[in-house]
Amino acid sequence: MGKLKREIGLIGLTFVAVSGIIGSGWLFAPLLAAQHAGPAALIAWVIGGAAMLLFALTFAEISAMLPVAGGIARVPQFSHGNVVAMAMGWSAWVGYNTTAPIEVEAMLRYLGPHLGWLYTAPGSGTLSWAGVAVAGLLMVCFTVINAFGVRFFTRVNTAATWLKIAIPLVVIVALLAARFEPANFTQVSGGFAPFGVAGVLAAVSSGGVAFSFIGFRHAIDMAGEVKNPGVTIPTALVLALAIAFVVYGGIQFAFTGALLPADLAHGWGALALPGDFGPLGALAAALGMLWLVSLLNFGAVVGPFAGGLVAVGSNARLAFALAENGFFSERFAALSARGVPVAALLLNLVFSLAAFVLLPFSEVVQLNSSAVILSFVVGPVAVVALRRLLPDAARPLRVPAVNLVAPVAFVIATYIIYWSGWPTVWRLGLCLLAGLVLFLFHARHRAAGSLDLAEAVWLAPYLGGLGLVSFLGSFGGAGLIPFGWDLAVLAALGAGAFALAVRARLSQPKFDRYMSEERVLDAATEEEPEVRV
Repeated sequence: MGKLKREIGLIGLTFVAVSGIIGSGWLFAPLLAAQHAGPAALIAWVIGGAAMLLFALTFAEISAMLPVAGGIARVPQFSHGNVVAMAMGWSAWVGYNTTAPIEVEAMLRYLGPHLGWLYTAPGSGTLSWAGVAVAGLLMVCFTVINAFGVRFFTRVNTAATWLKIAIPLVVIVALLAARFEPANFTQVSGGFAPFGVAGVLAAVSSGGVAFSFIGFRHAIDMAGEVKNPGVTIPTALVLALAIAFVVYGGIQFAFTGALLPADLAHGWGALALPGDFGPLGALAAALGMLWLVSLLNFGAVVGPFAGGLVAVGSNARLAFALAENGFFSERFAALSARGVPVAALLLNLVFSLAAFVLLPFSEVVQLNSSAVILSFVVGPVAVVALRRLLPDAARPLRVPAVNLVAPVAFVIATYIIYWSGWPTVWRLGLCLLAGLVLFLFHARHRAAGSLDLAEAVWLAPYLGGLGLVSFLGSFGGAGLIPFGWDLAVLAALGAGAFALAVRARLSQPKFDRYMSEERVLDAATEEEPEVRV
């Protein structure tokens, strides 16, 4: 094992988070969200952005104080021990490994009309063997760039991210200037919210909103390589979410206003913009803006490329953290001469390639959002637990009203998982069972000291209750629990599980033992030469 180099500055970390958030989501999410919620998709973006800000603040307080690599896997190690850390780290790792395949698929779908040999037939959606080979080469490219070191990686990503911000802003202005019909928001196919509250909530989870925003997590997982983390991490997270909210909200607003009457003739649920260049490209073409179609095609390659690049780098730190926790072999915690966990990069490459080849694209997207959101529940729990375990530690950022913010964030995470629907929830359950099997046959022999089972007591009733409500509920389930009642039940479940989880935190002696293994508190205030990225 080795020590990661702190070489990422504020702009570099902000753009890591921005690049993770603005990947392929802006190309498809406006259409998907509108199909679920109509014009009220704007509210879904507000809900999604606010929810992610709550999650980000809880993790920002912890990571600014305990800046370790693979934060989503390491944070629960300090608050609840190895079992919770392994469960949440495994969930995040499974979700993270589907991000690069999603971004590659998005790139290829936009390249398909120009490179017909990528697919078996025009519009088929089925990659040819040559297309699969190109996808594999792109994921290898992400891995190689990351292997050159974090400084090189951040420079490449920063250059690409400037374009990722500029292109959507140009698209917003161009669409607003070309056509804006206020009636689309209030007088077409059921008014502003044709599917009611349920449609807005479905748009958050299944309409691409949650998937689009969750990329902020990459800044948390890069915390072990951040210069002046006490200031850089929280500032970068807030800046990144603000930039992303402007981009996504603006795209949704411009997209809705620019739709033609023929597009909405059959209602929002049947909204479709067929064509080879995606929904935004189809809309631009219908408006006669061929230059904008060309710009979108360029952005459709740059955006997902940078998103996949960041996802691969971040996931390597997560696998590194899981190896340090004892879940993976310690060889995946080894660092190269450039301070990069190359073995972890290669492990993730193999898993991502398998996911790309073996799983349908729709299932990969749904699994990505739910698996990562599940891992987010540890942030709200850990921030309160660590307030009690480390009451006097220097906190560069203190979340205001944490005893209110944290449980609300926990319940929101529960809702987002539930809104993804029963077909996704049961697949997520299978992934967790696979992780349990891996834990029982391998990781438990590597865990330092005894297993922290008492601290994980809240997981079983929480996950079991969530699965049961999903099975019986109105989002892809049997519909036996009416809408409204299901949300009330989940709120009670979330509040109870949160309270139990906070009480089940590590004892002070166990906590002190884990903290003594790493100088993470000192790292938040280390003075190092400034590195510009």
